[in-house]
Amino acid sequence: MTNDQAAFQTAMDKGSSAVWDQRWDLAAEHYREALEQVPDHTQALMNLGLALYELQNFDDALACYERSAQLQPEDPAPVEKIAQIFERTGKLRESAKRSISAADMYLNLKDAEKAVENWTHVVQLFPEHLDAHSRLALVHERMGRRPQAITEYLAVASLQQHDGKQQKALETLKHALKLNPKSKEVTQAIDLLKSNKMLTKPSHQRGATGPLQMAKVKQKTTASPSNIEAGDKETQDPITEASQKALSVLAEMMFDTPEEEETQDAPTPRGLKSITKGVTGSLMSPGPDRTKVSLYLRKAIDFHTRGEVNQASKEIKRALSAGFDHPAGYYLLGHIMSMSDRKESAQRNLQRAVTHPDFALGARLLIGQHFMKKEKFGKATEEYLEALKVADSSVIPAEFRDDFSQLYDPIIEAHSNEKDKDVLRKLCASISDLLIRPNWRIHLIETRKQLPQSGNSTAPLPIAEILTQAEGSLVVEAMTKINMLARDGHYRTAMEEAFAVLEHAPTYLPLHIQMGELLLRQDRNQEAIQKFTTVAEAYGSRGESIRATEMYDRIVELSPMDIGARTRLIDQLITRGDVDKALAGYISLGETYYRLAELDMARSTYEHALRLAQQSNLEDTWNVQILHNMADIDLQRLNWRQALRVFEQLRTLQPSDEKARMNLIELNVRMGQDGQAQAELDSYISLLVGNNQERVALAFLEALVAENPEMVFARRRLAQVYQQAARVDDAVAQWDKIGELLLESGDRDGAIEAIRSIVKLNPPKVDQYQSFLKKLNQE
Repeated sequence: MTNDQAAFQTAMDKGSSAVWDQRWDLAAEHYREALEQVPDHTQALMNLGLALYELQNFDDALACYERSAQLQPEDPAPVEKIAQIFERTGKLRESAKRSISAADMYLNLKDAEKAVENWTHVVQLFPEHLDAHSRLALVHERMGRRPQAITEYLAVASLQQHDGKQQKALETLKHALKLNPKSKEVTQAIDLLKSNKMLTKPSHQRGATGPLQMAKVKQKTTASPSNIEAGDKETQDPITEASQKALSVLAEMMFDTPEEEETQDAPTPRGLKSITKGVTGSLMSPGPDRTKVSLYLRKAIDFHTRGEVNQASKEIKRALSAGFDHPAGYYLLGHIMSMSDRKESAQRNLQRAVTHPDFALGARLLIGQHFMKKEKFGKATEEYLEALKVADSSVIPAEFRDDFSQLYDPIIEAHSNEKDKDVLRKLCASISDLLIRPNWRIHLIETRKQLPQSGNSTAPLPIAEILTQAEGSLVVEAMTKINMLARDGHYRTAMEEAFAVLEHAPTYLPLHIQMGELLLRQDRNQEAIQKFTTVAEAYGSRGESIRATEMYDRIVELSPMDIGARTRLIDQLITRGDVDKALAGYISLGETYYRLAELDMARSTYEHALRLAQQSNLEDTWNVQILHNMADIDLQRLNWRQALRVFEQLRTLQPSDEKARMNLIELNVRMGQDGQAQAELDSYISLLVGNNQERVALAFLEALVAENPEMVFARRRLAQVYQQAARVDDAVAQWDKIGELLLESGDRDGAIEAIRSIVKLNPPKVDQYQSFLKKLNQE
């Protein structure tokens, strides 16, 4: 070997270029050439390890990182990579041990953030790891992160209690209470402990587990319809109230960033940066720069709470430019701009917030004010009436709200054609006086008492009846007549009546819905679906996501294979923040594509669903279901490598997932990675035995052997389990089959060992195999 520095540098440069082009095989070749020139060069070893890792040559990659760790015993980077390899190969306990070692090393280097990352990785793998929770609590406390420290101390106390250390658990909770004497969670935990009730153990979760604790965000308590009549809570006006809600949402997002966002959502670095960051690839496409977003949001909150709103608006803009996209950000930015001369920019941002129920009222009032100042009274009236509809709906019983919102539509429609500016100006002023005030809900309820009482089974009358003249009532009467005709079976007459009303209220959407229902009763389904689609799109453009969702639901019910309707339904559910229903919609859409044999579209749909589930910090149940659907498609397309990656994620997410474990073993065998397959099997069986699930382990092995009768290492493991259970005959049968398989494959030494195992278990069989063993030995 020569120590040629020039040749070494040339090889390293070529390797870096290959990394840049994602040519991992070529990169590995060049880094090996570099190591021939300068053996044990740590950077070359790390680079080669990464290239081998990307090629899924985990054994050789592990050797590179272990050698690098030996050469640089104080460098945590190779130890961290070793932990990642162990996780990928199913050796979760070894992965956790290395992550702890890496965390300690980072702490010695004063890099607390990286230490926290590694301890967090440990509690992801093993939620009941007391040492990792303890260290996280201590470091968070020293870094001044009291909410996170309290969360970890709660986990520590729970684990101590379940371990029988009641007094230690109480001491831990008292220490946590010193960090925040007002913490309800800690106080409740202490009460439970003193009552000899068990605390909840930490479990597999995504994202932050603690409650929102942001001292700088002063949240105002909003009175609910159940107590506002008593007037026992002072509330803010709707515009300020929405701003406080937006600040709370932004603060919560900072604390509830998913723990796996770096590996799941972050864009994959290219070139040498990927070597230092240890990129392992991702199933998902790149997302926003979450680190920058979190930084900008934190600054925005700080500025806003200090009253420096212009600086706050600049930070929110930066967050939006970095990929942040949430109505809370748009509302807060629009509110700030509305207080300055940037009215047009304010309106653009507020329009993106009206679709969210938390910000619809405040946003519409601000937009209405904007139009009033520009003397666009028609548009101002529309916004104020929409705001009144939102506010009025919030103070009536929940069971009436869907039908109640329809009562406002003819009133809004009637005033959209009003030409008298004085009438419109007066109406806007009345609504503004009614709503833009503290205790607006109480005032609204008092105003409602002035309305005529409706029947117990019908929706209450809208407050707009007081503030406007009764043009809208004509349309309501016509709708009643249409319904009566339809009930009597006079569909044609009812449709004629609907067309007559349409001339006076062409954009009154409930009328169009009724026309669609009439078309259905006449078996004109396709025309009805077209009508409902138009209505749904109109509701969506108005920001009425609930009504739009209902219409798309109706369309999907009528036409289950309508891809467009399903897609738009999902969009509306996401806009409403109804993530669970949106995920269910994604899965239904994926199944529809699957039935149409469009596997690429089905998998793409599941990827979108997975991204939404991970970003929304939901329970792992959704992620598991979606990943299984993705893996099934990969198996059907014979994309074994991609399926393997998905099943590895499932194994890490849910170590006890039997289907994932079975597929990991079988896929590794198909890909010629018998060693890795055996490691996966040993890891799963060890997990089951460690959890006192010996029967489950035995059933799994028997099923695996039944499905794969020539899988020798599985039979060997099954034979060992039979031996431990004293099932000698079953063990002998397995060893006998193992010997036969090994002999067929030409492994005579292995066959001899199998026969010797049989003889050891059943000595009388020695004579039966004596001559056979002699013959094999001679050959």
